[in-house]
Amino acid sequence: MKYAVVIPAAGQGKRMGAGHNKQFLMLEDRPLIIHTVSVFEKDPNCAKIIVVANPSEITDMRVLFEKWNIKKVTNVLAGGKERQDSVYEGLKVLTEDEIVLVHDGARPFIEASRLKDLVQKASETGAAVLGVRMKDTVKRAAGGLVIETIDRSSLWAVQTPQAFRLPIVLEAYRRAEEQKIVGTDDTSLVEKMGHPVHIVEGGYDNIKLTTPEDMITAIGILQKRRGE
Repeated sequence: MKYAVVIPAAGQGKRMGAGHNKQFLMLEDRPLIIHTVSVFEKDPNCAKIIVVANPSEITDMRVLFEKWNIKKVTNVLAGGKERQDSVYEGLKVLTEDEIVLVHDGARPFIEASRLKDLVQKASETGAAVLGVRMKDTVKRAAGGLVIETIDRSSLWAVQTPQAFRLPIVLEAYRRAEEQKIVGTDDTSLVEKMGHPVHIVEGGYDNIKLTTPEDMITAIGILQKRRGE
């Protein structure tokens, strides 16, 4: 099934400590954002890519996409103050697409097989999110003291992409704007309007690159995938 994807890439990534948008950081031979969009460029089921960027970086983004022969990016839009604002800007330009994915620009390791499963589940149910089961023991604490150890058997760490039927996610974002609700992710807004969200098994490689240490991990993932 065909889908569109909105990629928010406007954040300045202060925790990366690079002094500029981490999307332009080189990960081996190419910028981070190129690694990410290339996954969707190569996926035959991806119909279009919407990138939401910092207003001052729109031209630079377009230059990169042209240089790296990225053809499916149909729009590079100006982002808003927060990630949620940027995603909404991207969603609003989609009118004919039945299924839309929202994916972090700083997650370059999503696998095509996961995309297929996620899109299928969203098509069937209206909303789906990739996630991985928690590996570590999780404790709730306050004031430096452990209050309880939480049963991790039902806990998932969610990722992106998160996938939706377009009318559902647009309505969720419209209500959030109207009611001044800020969600921790896209599916949380859909949950707040009472629509169920289904979990699809993701992969532990699908990390978000946030700190300098993550860049080291990313090199290891690339080497592993090349069999080095």
